[in-house]
Amino acid sequence: MDERTTGLILRTRPLTETSLIVQWLTPDLGRVATVAKGARRPKSPFRGKLDLFYEAEFSFARSRKSDLHNLREVVLRETHPTLRENLGWIQQASYFTALVEQTTETETPIPAVHQLVRAALAELPTMKPTARTILTFEFKLLEELGLTPDLADSSLSEGSRHLAQTMTKGAWSLIGRLKLSEAQTRELRQFLHGFMIYHLEKIPASRTAALNAE
Repeated sequence: MDERTTGLILRTRPLTETSLIVQWLTPDLGRVATVAKGARRPKSPFRGKLDLFYEAEFSFARSRKSDLHNLREVVLRETHPTLRENLGWIQQASYFTALVEQTTETETPIPAVHQLVRAALAELPTMKPTARTILTFEFKLLEELGLTPDLADSSLSEGSRHLAQTMTKGAWSLIGRLKLSEAQTRELRQFLHGFMIYHLEKIPASRTAALNAE
């Protein structure tokens, strides 16, 4: 029996000359990997429905042998077309999805992470792409993963600690108003780099480009 849910596409990659592997982030099932058979054919029913950051309702047949399931049907709900108007937004959104894929387990539901990614993608086009956006996403994701840094016990300056608290707890609508000096940006950037390397062991290579996006 097919299962149906809603999800956001984190990544796609070719499986064969005609098929794609699609990684989804869903609120109820966590990360789900599906194979879209024939998706690369010109007349495929999946044509134009499977791309990064697309949100859709989809159904799949669960595999009994692996965690790669058979995609059945896709109904698009949101494509985030504005993101594609700015390379910086694309770089930052790609880092969001890469970091989430690295830090979450397959088919382990974390609804708050799904909501965080959706909110971040919605807010990206409302702000210029700056390091502030990436730092905010990292603080918020760490909190959802149960890895909130102990800012009071950190070496951060008082101003940077206050900014970090706002980034962690504040609504996305407030983030665009935050003013960071170059020194504060550098301090928070280095702090999070060290913290994530210690707790996550590695960071997606796309972080540098995302932080420097303009």
